[in-house]
Amino acid sequence: MIGAHPDDIDFNAAGCAIAWRAQGVDVTWCVVTDGQSGGFDADLDRAEVPAQRRGEQRAAARAAGVEDVVFLGLRDGEVADDPALRRELARVIRRVRPVRLLVHSPERDWSRVYQCHPDHLAVGAAALAAVYPEARNPFSHTELLEAGLEPHAVPETWLYGAPAPDLAVDVTAEAAGKEAVLACHVSQHDAAGGLITAARRAGEDAGAAAGMAAGRVAEVFQRVDTR
Repeated sequence: MIGAHPDDIDFNAAGCAIAWRAQGVDVTWCVVTDGQSGGFDADLDRAEVPAQRRGEQRAAARAAGVEDVVFLGLRDGEVADDPALRRELARVIRRVRPVRLLVHSPERDWSRVYQCHPDHLAVGAAALAAVYPEARNPFSHTELLEAGLEPHAVPETWLYGAPAPDLAVDVTAEAAGKEAVLACHVSQHDAAGGLITAARRAGEDAGAAAGMAAGRVAEVFQRVDTR
């Protein structure tokens, strides 16, 4: 699972992560930036934010049962779909060798503008370029092969924040766990606990849109065959 900022994976796919870990599936979280531009505390020294947000993300991962967390350390708001980011994502893919990769959609969803953060779009585009062709191509980033990272083809990719999702996963049983995961991101909560409230509402809305019974909670994706 790849997210542009700390809490992106949690918001979009923590329910799936919790369910898969309970089934014994290995899950890796890769966080591209340290979220330097997030939070509500105007008095906080911005130089302290990366360490704070990494700590929150590690705690959130533990709450979800995820042990492998990778931080790429890019600056929040400055992510570009460029060869350097593609290489680092290909590096992670070759090391982890996932059978399923979850990441932001590179397409804008004009009905949900908060999903269209430029970092989200750039990470989605770079990750898909890493999936195809760069992670599977032995002649892309030959330094990875020289480091012992063999090519890997990801069989399927699930995109969150896509304008036309075609897959809904019922995570009602994991909803409380997901809220506990999001609660770890203390710096991102306003006084009203907006992050958790927004996640609960989004999950219930997604479940209703997918035709689930009232009160069911879903995480939704666009599934892409990337074999």
